[in-house]
Amino acid sequence: MSQNVYDDPEFHEAYGRLPRSRHGLAGAPEWPTVAALLPELDGLDVVDLGCGFGAFARWAAAQGAHVDAFDLSERMLARAAELTADGARITYGRADLDTLELGAAAYDVAYSALTLHYLSDLPRLLATVHGALRPEGSLVITVEHPIYTAPTSVDFADVDGRRVWPLDRYGEEGARTRDWLAPGVRKQHRTIGSWINSLVDAGFAVRRVIDWRPSSEQIAAQPDLADEVDRPMFLIIAAER
Repeated sequence: MSQNVYDDPEFHEAYGRLPRSRHGLAGAPEWPTVAALLPELDGLDVVDLGCGFGAFARWAAAQGAHVDAFDLSERMLARAAELTADGARITYGRADLDTLELGAAAYDVAYSALTLHYLSDLPRLLATVHGALRPEGSLVITVEHPIYTAPTSVDFADVDGRRVWPLDRYGEEGARTRDWLAPGVRKQHRTIGSWINSLVDAGFAVRRVIDWRPSSEQIAAQPDLADEVDRPMFLIIAAER
């Protein structure tokens, strides 16, 4: 089973204080970029892989989609249910994405936000998702950027007034354990090439790859985002079946 750090009380409490936890999609600076990659969802069947507090699932349902939303964390699912006033279009379910099974040709769109970098068996899940999408179905994912999953530490050097973060064995893929919100959080480091090639090997046609960076307007509103111009926080990929 995947590491279920989101049910750890210390981690869950700290995660609940993040802007994206408190404000949903409005607290996710990458969301406008992600939303632009999604098709019109009215009348479509959508699967949300790693739904967390359910912000995307609720947004997709409001667009007219029917959503199956999965997460490993019981605490996250409980909070998602609390925040969902009208659940007629959303079905929440507990599942380990490393072993998840989905029906063949059951969905038009698959979506995953900041979850797949926890999975040890990415090829298996991508093959499962490919089989679960209908012809010309869409997949949109966001993951922690490989620059983040391979740092030597959270410390940085100041070079000519700019922050510079070192990398640790960028080309060596596999599990990396760091303290993030709680001790001993395990994530899987993969290079950008591996993320793309894993999708291609699963049968997807990759149509967009974005090293996300904030806009000047976002930096003006949130100066801390300036670091993400040189050190992108998110890798965003859109693909089709």
